[in-house]
Amino acid sequence: MSEIIIEKLHEQRDFYLNTLKQLEFQLVMDPSENELKEIEKLQTTTVDQLKKVEQEIAFLTSKKHHNLQ
Repeated sequence: MSEIIIEKLHEQRDFYLNTLKQLEFQLVMDPSENELKEIEKLQTTTVDQLKKVEQEIAFLTSKKHHNLQ
């Protein structure tokens, strides 16, 4: 069961990483001042969510590893 959860978390992580790539691309497209602020806000939010997902993956992976011993 936890393997499925970890797999879903990896999918979420990949989604956030892809989102960050897209936001970086938008920065190259010479955004307006308002767009720039919105992109920076989205980047911050996305990085925060990415950190949470990675922490959850690490926790579940270590818990799974601990249970196997």
